[in-house]
Amino acid sequence: MNVAAILRNKGNAIETIRPDRTVSQACARLTELSIGALVVSENGRQVDGIISERDVIRHIASTGAETLDLRVADIMIHEVVTCTREDNIAHLMETMTEHRIRHLPVVEDNALIGLVSIGDVVKHRIRETEQEAEALKAYIATG
Repeated sequence: MNVAAILRNKGNAIETIRPDRTVSQACARLTELSIGALVVSENGRQVDGIISERDVIRHIASTGAETLDLRVADIMIHEVVTCTREDNIAHLMETMTEHRIRHLPVVEDNALIGLVSIGDVVKHRIRETEQEAEALKAYIATG
């Protein structure tokens, strides 16, 4: 299974934020949407960066509450790890573990087409495992 299968199930909705917005605005958006990260994009199509709850917490821990007044561009991750819709689930799990990240923007022809979270990957993998178990049960039952 691959990223395209995950996107078919969850959809291609992507939440972005402009780099000139404040970290406080990003936090409000994360809270409002109950999500863990926003793709930073000037135009909603290109990936300029990514900002997550972790990024905000790290900056607050080191610089204090004034972090909230900074621009998103000041604390976002600039070198974003991405994936394509052809990448398989095993590759996503390996990439997320290796880079210690929870969100991967899905990019095709340098354009943002989706976002996959670790939760999406786990949910998809559980569904896949359940289907395999049912197929095995059916095979055993029919001899």
